[in-house]
Formats: sequence, C-alpha cells, structure tokens
Amino acid sequence: MPSAAELLDGALAVVLPLRTRFRGLVEREALLLRGPAGWAELAPFVEYDDDEAAWWLAAALEAAWVGLPAPVREVVPVNATVPAVRADEVAGVLARTPGARTAKVKVAEPGLPPQESLARDLDRLAAVRAELGPAGLVRVDANGAWSAEEAQRALTAMRAQGPLEYAEQPCADVAGLVDLRARLAAAGVDVPVAADESVRRAEDPLAVVRAGAADVAVLKVPPLGGARAVVALAQRLEREHGVPVVVSSALDTGVGLAAGVRAAAAVPGLRHACGLATGSLLARDVTTTMPVRDGAVAVADADRALAAVSPERLAAVAAPPERQRWWRERCARALSRLAAVPGRPGPG
Repeated sequence: MPSAAELLDGALAVVLPLRTRFRGLVEREALLLRGPAGWAELAPFVEYDDDEAAWWLAAALEAAWVGLPAPVREVVPVNATVPAVRADEVAGVLARTPGARTAKVKVAEPGLPPQESLARDLDRLAAVRAELGPAGLVRVDANGAWSAEEAQRALTAMRAQGPLEYAEQPCADVAGLVDLRARLAAAGVDVPVAADESVRRAEDPLAVVRAGAADVAVLKVPPLGGARAVVALAQRLEREHGVPVVVSSALDTGVGLAAGVRAAAAVPGLRHACGLATGSLLARDVTTTMPVRDGAVAVADADRALAAVSPERLAAVAAPPERQRWWRERCARALSRLAAVPGRPGPG
C-alpha cells in the first residue's frame, strides 16, 4: 500500500464535459493516479462519503500498484447506452456504438410528472426498437426512481411494446425489488429484474440475491473494490445462485473503462453484453477512444488506451486549483479509511 505522498505524487484531477446530460450531470470529475503498474482513476461521485470512496480507491490501487487480472477472452460484447434523449435523437446516439445489438435505455428521468415521463420513455423505447430491429435486445435503467407499484405500471406498459432483456434497478432498495418481482410474476409480466446500486452499495452483495431481489447482477469495478473482486463475485453469483452478471461502467473516464473491459474479459462464462461503451457519452477524454467493432471492445484496445494517457491530454482537461485540492484531500481521507474500516478490500 503506497503512502499518501506516493499516492498523490503526480495525481491530477480532471473535468470531462458530457455530450448529453447523464445521471443529472453535465460533466464528470475524476482523479487520475499513476503507480508502478500503470494508470488508474479515483472517481466516486461527489455526494459519496469517505467510506464509500475507499472502495473506489481500493480499485485504483489494484489497477495502478498491482495490475489487472489476466483475460480469458479477447473481446467483450458491449451495449449501447441511450440517455434520456428525445426519440428523434436516438439514431444518432446508437450510431456511436457500431454493431451493438443490445441497448440500455435510461428511463424515469427526474423532474417530470409521472405520466409525461412514461410517455417520453415509451417514445424513446419505440425509437430504439425501430433502430435495432426485431433481433435487438433492449434493457431499461431507472436508477431506483420508482416505487414497486410505479415500476409495475411502467414496466407493464414497456413490456406491452415489446420484450425487455431486463429492468435495471427499477426500485431503490432490496425490499422494493423483491416486491416488484412478486408483482410482475403475479401479473404474468415477463421482465427480469437486475440489481445495480443494491449490489454495489451493499455490505454483502450476495445478500441481495439471497433475498430474491434480482435475476441479474450489474457489477462495477470501482465501487466493488477492484477487478479481482468483480471476477470473484461474478463466479460466486453464477456458481451458487445461477445469477448472471453484467460488468458496467460508473460513467468512467477512458482509464476506468479500460479497467472495466479487463475485468469483464476475466469473467468466465459471460452471458450478457456489458455496459462498457460509455466513452461516447464524453465530449473529451483523458486517453484514446476504445473503438467498438461489431458490438464489442477488444482487450488489446483497452490496453492501448491505458498506455495512451499523456501529459498533454491530461493538461487539456485539468480541473481548476480548488478542485485539485478537493480531490487530493478526498483521496488522502479515502486512503486512511482503507486501514480504519473493518472489511475494507485491499488492492491485492
């Protein structure tokens, strides 16, 4: 484990503008770190506390001070990600992920009356289905915005339009997900439920599945403490519970996305396209774009992206001095939490 001085030597906070508002954000901040094994990022969302940020730092320490796990496949299938855009913008968004036959569509955008929100969601979904064709797979992501009753109503309407691969985090908590799955089963509405926040923010991610809250688990490298933790959890979920996983990004920079690709490439028996083509959501990045070819990202391109970070690229997106201080102080606090909090993952 590096000291705070070693960790922050050469660290740089960056601010990356987004093409479209996503998760309520118009720009993404991150702290780039460099260790003996290469580049890593620390980018917990600003509202997360130091305990949660420590998990993200553990992932960064693994990537930069230990290295990423060996892949078992050369390419990782990816989904297109469609923010809460107008229906007439969908074709342009999908074109940024060439060959992808799966699309994750953001729904339940906050700030709108429920009926208007659902109407926009249905229009967006119809546009996605038209672009993908009958062989395409559509999944929706509500980021926990609905109650179980609201989710049942919305998903019933969406399923009437066509099949859904799954609904990601339709309710905010485990109890809501369990309730929703029971409601959908009783009503004969075939929509599998995927858990994202409920898994990555749980003290025991397996408890979410044991509670009967999910058909699919969405795993993200930073909040779970690193690529090796993701691979180990994926193997347990599949082996012990028959629950498949999707490795996804947390609106990462290219450095974080590359680590996600390497994690997904190390998961045996990957069944679903992964949410690792979100680089197209960024108007600027800290490295080269990992190209999507035939709906997949190559591990070799992820490795090239990690090697392509340069002082010139970083300088172009460097955060102002007050944000540099904020991120460095946050990083130092997260480092102290790694040793102070029982059960905190380590980089090894």
